[in-house]
This record gives sequence, structure tokens and C-alpha cells, in this order.
Amino acid sequence: MYAIVKTGGKQYKVSEGDVLFVEKLEANEGDVVTLEEVLAVNNGELKLGTPVVEGASVQAKVVEQGKAKKIIVYKYKPKKDYRRKNGHRQLYTKIVVEKINA
Repeated sequence: MYAIVKTGGKQYKVSEGDVLFVEKLEANEGDVVTLEEVLAVNNGELKLGTPVVEGASVQAKVVEQGKAKKIIVYKYKPKKDYRRKNGHRQLYTKIVVEKINA
């Protein structure tokens, strides 16, 4: 059984027990979050939503809140003495999928 959920502007294919790194969710470690935007569910037969499946949800437990590895953003224009160096660390939430309610 799997489901396709949308969170943080991205879509994920999840099964029970999967570990995901998603965009930051407003929850504490150990909390159970419910993902309501379920686009499709497959439990023997595929149910597609228009755009979401009615009554379907995914429960997940928050394992960790963290920051990803730093990336360097470097902009420049040749021959114009324009250079900008910037770093960015994206916030994420690590979750474990516990249950898919179809």
C-alpha cells in the first residue's frame, strides 16, 4: 500500500515505515502530524483524487528538526567587478510515516 502526498510544494510517494526529509513543518520532535493533501492511494486498486482523495490522510511522526548542508550561492558579472557570495542552509523536518488512512 502506498500513497502520494503533497507537502511543502513537493510530492512524495510514501509507504508505511518510510523516512522522509520534507520542508520544515511547525511541529515538535515526537509529535504526530497529519498530512491531508493525499493525491492518490493504492491499496490493491488505485484511487486518484481530483485534486485530493476525499477522506484520505497520512499520519507521520516527527523524528527531527534540522538544517541541511550549506550550499554556496555565488553571483558575478564578468569584467564589471560585481561579485556576491552567499550561503544557505535549508530547514527540514525528518518524519517517519506511521499509517495511511484511505
